[in-house]
Amino acid sequence: MLLLLLLQVLASCLWLGHSEVVTSFESSCPQFFFRETPPNEALEPENPAWICQRYKNQYYFATLYDRDRRIPVYSAYLYQPGPGKRPKTWLVEPQLMGPTYPKTMEREWTLLNYFNVSLEQLSKSQAMLQDYKNLTGLNRGHLNPSSHHPDSSSRTATFTLTNIVPQDEKLNGGAWNNYEQQTMTRRTQGCNTTYVIVGAVPGNNYIAKGRVNKPSHIWSSACCEVDTNHRKAWAVIAENDKNEVQLLTLGELEDVLTQLYGRDQVSLFHSSCPRE
Repeated sequence: MLLLLLLQVLASCLWLGHSEVVTSFESSCPQFFFRETPPNEALEPENPAWICQRYKNQYYFATLYDRDRRIPVYSAYLYQPGPGKRPKTWLVEPQLMGPTYPKTMEREWTLLNYFNVSLEQLSKSQAMLQDYKNLTGLNRGHLNPSSHHPDSSSRTATFTLTNIVPQDEKLNGGAWNNYEQQTMTRRTQGCNTTYVIVGAVPGNNYIAKGRVNKPSHIWSSACCEVDTNHRKAWAVIAENDKNEVQLLTLGELEDVLTQLYGRDQVSLFHSSCPRE
């Protein structure tokens, strides 16, 4: 009887270790961070969720999610761009409702029709498609963009609403898109592996009747390994109501974020990424 109980406990522990909403990135999906080191606690919201973004039983990136504001704080991924179509299916994160729900992102329709989930349950836990309907001057902005991934599954995985913020429409289609497509291509020349963290600073305004926060700023940072002894890093930040992107050093971005958050000094990458 005792042996059976121990086996049950062990099985539940193993299952938890593979769940999508996790207790820490270091123990569950550290591969998306340079030297397996996520950003420090200076960016953590009051009610965080650590999500190892799983699609078709594979992890594709990591997202720190703000449950109260219903937006991601940041998404971390490896830059591996490739040709392909832009996905059309939007997904949500079942485990934000609780650990008994599926470990992989699903369509809202699937959860409502096959998993006995109510609209109220789902909407309490996260942003939904309805929250992004009828927006003026804003649209669904990816932190981790689908174009930075090599195949259909990895691109589809970025179409989870836990990776989306309300972004200024002109910025999303203009200067930010230029950074994602052109600047990143130029800057990553000579890089073997490029680790990227893209984030959003919470603002004072909301959409969807106060449900989803509209960030004041959107930022991106990268640390690339040229070889075992050489690394380079860069960063950008944009105000979320202007079609302008400001190019910064990694150290400058960390200082700007420290001021905007008004808490401890922000550290986005392991100390061996150059700050200058």
